Amino acid sequence: MLTADAIAGLLQPYLDRVGAGGAAFDQARVCGQLVIYLELILKWNARINLTAIHSTEEIVRRHFGESLFVGARLDECRTLLDFGSGAGFPGVPIQLMRPDVAVTLAESRSKKAAFLHEVVRALELRCEVWAGRVEAMPVERRFDVVAMRAVDDMAAALVEAGRRARERVMVLGMVGSPVAGRLAGFQVGEAIALPGASESVLWVARRG
Repeated sequence: MLTADAIAGLLQPYLDRVGAGGAAFDQARVCGQLVIYLELILKWNARINLTAIHSTEEIVRRHFGESLFVGARLDECRTLLDFGSGAGFPGVPIQLMRPDVAVTLAESRSKKAAFLHEVVRALELRCEVWAGRVEAMPVERRFDVVAMRAVDDMAAALVEAGRRARERVMVLGMVGSPVAGRLAGFQVGEAIALPGASESVLWVARRG
């Protein structure tokens, strides 16, 4: 099992913008909690399919690191929806990085939602777990930021994300993903390359 110091070393390339507009980042606290989170992922992954990645180092890089890469670019934010959270990405690492943000983890698959409830309990997070489809949320529920990665039917999810986001939609995806055409009323910035991933990028769309 990786130590907190080992996790900190693996995460360093993803934290280039920490402190550039968000709350202070307590790296020692966050990495200590990520050790617990990693243990939970490995334990539950033996029973349900949380992630196809089995290397602990790659889980830290691809899941934790890329999620924190998003968190480092949140800037001003009070509420965030993690749309199709799965095993908690990017929402849980963002919540660890930004405890000032009220994060909602939306996951419609019951086993993964149960895992998210266990993560929230074990890490003592303020996250809400919405165990259902985002489309089933009350229509008035909206969030400053909607974040997502690797969701089923990305095209339909982007349309719903645009309805739910007051200010921004942040999408971890692949080069060439049709993000701009699915977010009416949003201006999509240039894709931001993720560290160590030739095809993976972050799209940030701003309303207006």
